[in-house]
Amino acid sequence: MAVSIAIDGSHEDVQYNGKITWLVLLSCVIAASGGLLFGYDTGVTGGVTSMEPFLKKFFPGVYSKMENDPNTSNYCKFDSQLLTAFSSSLYMSGLIASFSASRLTRDYGRKPSIIIGGVAFLAGAAIGGVAYNIYMLICGRLLLGVGVGFANQSVPLYLSEMAPPKYRGAFNSSFQICISSGTLVAYMVNYGTEMIKNDWGWRISLSTAAIPASILIVGALFLPETPNSLIQQGRDQHNAKTILQRIRGIENVQAEFDDLITASEASRTIKSPFKNILKRRYRPQLVMSIAIPFFQQVTGITVISFYAPILFRTIGFGESASLLSAVILSISGTGMTILASFIVDKLGRRVIFHIGGILMFVTQMVIEVIMSVKLKDQGALSQGCSILLVILIYIYAAAFSFSWGPLGWLITSEIFPLEIRSAAQSITVGVSFFFSFLIGQVFLVMLCHLKSATFLFFGVWVAIMTGFVYFLLPETKNIPIENMEKIWREHWFWNRFVCDDGQEYEGNKIEEPFLH
Repeated sequence: MAVSIAIDGSHEDVQYNGKITWLVLLSCVIAASGGLLFGYDTGVTGGVTSMEPFLKKFFPGVYSKMENDPNTSNYCKFDSQLLTAFSSSLYMSGLIASFSASRLTRDYGRKPSIIIGGVAFLAGAAIGGVAYNIYMLICGRLLLGVGVGFANQSVPLYLSEMAPPKYRGAFNSSFQICISSGTLVAYMVNYGTEMIKNDWGWRISLSTAAIPASILIVGALFLPETPNSLIQQGRDQHNAKTILQRIRGIENVQAEFDDLITASEASRTIKSPFKNILKRRYRPQLVMSIAIPFFQQVTGITVISFYAPILFRTIGFGESASLLSAVILSISGTGMTILASFIVDKLGRRVIFHIGGILMFVTQMVIEVIMSVKLKDQGALSQGCSILLVILIYIYAAAFSFSWGPLGWLITSEIFPLEIRSAAQSITVGVSFFFSFLIGQVFLVMLCHLKSATFLFFGVWVAIMTGFVYFLLPETKNIPIENMEKIWREHWFWNRFVCDDGQEYEGNKIEEPFLH
């Protein structure tokens, strides 16, 4: 299969030849398993924080309000800053780790960052599983955050650089599929261990995080480094070309290899990528590296994933029913992510963003109306209303898993030129973790004070971000990753920033000699 991208009428077409080989397929599956770390931790956290033995041991105040205080509002039963600190501390350490990972990923390659992420996550799982006080518990969470920070920084880059351009969307979506699958496995483990009415239940749930970490570590030892990274590090170019030929399954990879060399030469002139990304010509990439992860978090999906069992208990479900509902929620989300991976390179990124945005907005508005009218501070919803709310939450989560879930990671891993790629990805991960931390830390307070209006808050942001995509995000499907500059030069708004270095922009014509 060949990909033909016309840069302008005065140049020859760029031909990237290649096919999907077993090597690239296996490598991307192993790398994508890094998403299992993030997904499992997200799912297991929400589950154990709804388990009575766990709450009794570490958060007795929350347990007392939940069980013994009938005057506490339905929306305020889980309002505890210590509880939210446990949940969201992972994101703060992940934020710091992602910036440390940037330098390592740039100078030593994607593979070492993936391995370090797995090792840190394994250590965090071990400490969390044997924790006997809140300090050990949060220490384990911080190590888990280091693991997730390294993995989320390096894995999306690895997938985008290894994948054939025509199928980059599908390959990169495998990261989100693994996140969703990890969440699903965590919910299933929680549902099983909830039946163990002592400390062993939650300890098994937290310790099982060691399994995906071990899979990633062992698998990553056998991963090839990406040709992009080898060339960027100044390694033997012949070796890099050989690897490129192996992962593309053909001998003639000269066009793609030449673009990698050109991009690498431009990259070596950049001594400070974090300073360089502030230049005017990189304004679109800087905006996207901040806006996309910000919008991804203000959809409210993180708190839905973290606190799904708690949310289901808020609307009247019991402990087992809440965990089972969370399992079904995760199954629907995983299925929609898989569906998105099959069609993202056909429909394009923008169409899927719009479909997901509209569905999320409508469901959140309906949830807000039902909860504001039917769910009072005390008592419970009727069975019919509870079932309707759960269905709406399922539709909302499925819409996210179809759109902003996989595309949030895909877009930000494919639009950055090599010279700023590791820095921009660190900004993306850092922004994602910061707002995950912030929203996770304040969500239970918001739920207590804003009550049902919490969903109105997130719904308004969904409307804003859908408009942002419509006006400011160009389509990126089928564009080779090293030629992505094209989309900004042809965009009605961004061309004023990227065409200010003495280069002319005339309609669809791009005077950009360094691309060839």
